[in-house]
Amino acid sequence: MSISKRPSPITPTVDFDCDGIQHGHLRLPWSRDDSAWGSIMIPICVIRNGEGPTALLTGANHGDEYEGPVALFDLARTLKREEIKGRIIIVPAMNYPAFRAATRTSPIDKGNLNRSFPGRPDGSVTEKIADYFTRYLLPLADIVLDFHSGGRTLDFLPYAAAHALPDKGQEKACFDGVAAFSAPYSMRMIEIDAVGMYDTAAEEMGKVFVTTELSGGGTISARTASIAKRGVLNVLKHAGIVPGAPEVEATQWLDMPSSDCFVFAEAEGLFEPLKDLGDTVARGEIIARIHPIGRTGSEPFDYRAALDGVLAARHFPGLIKTGDCLAVVATLTEAP
Repeated sequence: MSISKRPSPITPTVDFDCDGIQHGHLRLPWSRDDSAWGSIMIPICVIRNGEGPTALLTGANHGDEYEGPVALFDLARTLKREEIKGRIIIVPAMNYPAFRAATRTSPIDKGNLNRSFPGRPDGSVTEKIADYFTRYLLPLADIVLDFHSGGRTLDFLPYAAAHALPDKGQEKACFDGVAAFSAPYSMRMIEIDAVGMYDTAAEEMGKVFVTTELSGGGTISARTASIAKRGVLNVLKHAGIVPGAPEVEATQWLDMPSSDCFVFAEAEGLFEPLKDLGDTVARGEIIARIHPIGRTGSEPFDYRAALDGVLAARHFPGLIKTGDCLAVVATLTEAP
């Protein structure tokens, strides 16, 4: 991972080494038609109480995913300095322009923040944000929790997740964090393409990295908000930053053993799921259909599971395009 030596154009209005609670911004200059000397003001909260580990907590890496922002804005408002030991850095909406626009990618440069790492200090707005996290925030962290859900185009079982890593000690620490989060499901996850991801940047620095997929559809529910709020406190307790033991509940461990987990649309049309999230599926079983919509009388395209397991994710809108992820099948497994 090549990292620039240029200074970042982003200026924090908080002091990361100062004890207390600070609510401020990461100020990124952005000259535009309606504000020649304007800035993007990304909200940030730093809570510090003496020496101890640092947790970096982030949401809205994609702007249409809401469990993270809800849990983190709430945490920044309610957590007291005397309730912690160490430091917590809270960024409820990493890709703030996308969050304000309720879009996955930035409305400014169409940048997908979670495919833009390590970023560039002289690049696009999105690359500048990625660069600041890579060079200034991630190095401060001992443990990183990055909230995700499916956004407007996917829906997931509510799970916390980590990745298989070459360093098995680091991998175990990540999965210990997943277990502490204690979502209804816990996933050993693989990515379609991990290049440019925040996850990858953090993991390559040796950080303990935990992520989530907490439902989706471009909205939020009371259930998924409560999972996120309890999970973030559990991770802070696990890290020794907040006192007490995590409030652990039963979780079903899942695995994504290969790319056979993913099912992609090879046609476009009307999406019909034949299995709901959490349903068991058998290899070869039809899990969804795509109906052609150009005329009546056309046969649908059937899509089958490539392995036994449960339906862990599915396409969300009623219409689907060629190349869209149609479904993800995960296998049942034991805790790693």
